[in-house]
Amino acid sequence: MATIEQIKREIAALEEACRVLAEELYAAYTNYFLALGQAVRQQAILATYHLCTQGYPEAFLSLSFSQRQQLQQDVRKVIRKAIEQLLAITQVEEKENLEEDIKEDLKLEATEEALLESVSSHPSSSSTLLKFPANPIDLIKWQQNIEQAIALQLKTISREINYLLQQAKILPEKLPFPLLDAALNTPELPAEATAGPPNLLNLLVEAESNSNQEESSVTTLVAVYLRLGEIEFADTTLRAKRNQIRHLETRIRTLLKEYYKKQREQAIAEAEAAWRASWFED
Repeated sequence: MATIEQIKREIAALEEACRVLAEELYAAYTNYFLALGQAVRQQAILATYHLCTQGYPEAFLSLSFSQRQQLQQDVRKVIRKAIEQLLAITQVEEKENLEEDIKEDLKLEATEEALLESVSSHPSSSSTLLKFPANPIDLIKWQQNIEQAIALQLKTISREINYLLQQAKILPEKLPFPLLDAALNTPELPAEATAGPPNLLNLLVEAESNSNQEESSVTTLVAVYLRLGEIEFADTTLRAKRNQIRHLETRIRTLLKEYYKKQREQAIAEAEAAWRASWFED
């Protein structure tokens, strides 16, 4: 059976392998986000185009030429800002409590923007040294935080574009944002809700009825709903980058399994040594 010191050396070797994998994963995510930024821009604009021209063509045509231009400019501005935030997600500062800040934001969840704020509050700098997770457990958590930040950012872009469309009177003035938010937070939507052009959401909502009407009418609401799966599906470059990340994730999880095993061996070896140290025959 391996000694405690041997097990510690094996754990140290696993942690060194983890640091190498962390650098590879960081590089893979950096390349992924560059491709994701371009894909999000294209798909967000395309979704807005489909909503205005197929979902609410009459409302879009009722806008003046300058109003259409202003709407398009505002949408591009929202997307540009969102892409900047996406590119900042992987930045890990040398400041030791950064990971704890992110974990605390995830734990509190006072608002869904908490994680995004934790990321954007740590701007990248060329002089900043990167501090990667030191073991497979923290590396997996680091990746999960990144993936959650992506999902939150896509949700934020969708909300902001829908708000602009409402302000431009494309979407209904009394848009049920709570219902829309609930749909955006639903992991799996029914097929009819996502039928049609990609990254759009179809919702059946009850229209306000007059007091004289016995039955309320139901209308279909179309809104922007950016989905990572559809964005990746439409972009071969982005899919290739995602496959690289999946390959690294498989290696990390294999490393994690071995890391847990060695931690268990160390705990057993130390417990056995502690028992022997305190045992005395009567």
